[in-house]
Amino acid sequence: MVALRSAVSRLRRELAAHPREFAERGIAEEELAALGAMAFGGTAEPARLLRSLLAVAGALGSVSALAAPLAALREAVRAFTETGQGR
Repeated sequence: MVALRSAVSRLRRELAAHPREFAERGIAEEELAALGAMAFGGTAEPARLLRSLLAVAGALGSVSALAAPLAALREAVRAFTETGQGR
């Protein structure tokens, strides 16, 4: 859960600092807020995490400046869902 919280926080910070506006930014921000609520609220459901990750990846996948924090989020969600946490 710690890695998930850290990855969500990092990507939210880097997205907030990113100067370029793009159409899907709002979607990414909403889904990151949902991921944050799940991670920090302790109510993370693997299926919901994966859906939010898919939405964030779709929204930010073409923003190369956010590739590293997005990859970290993918890894954190993968690790969380594979360990069976949240079930």
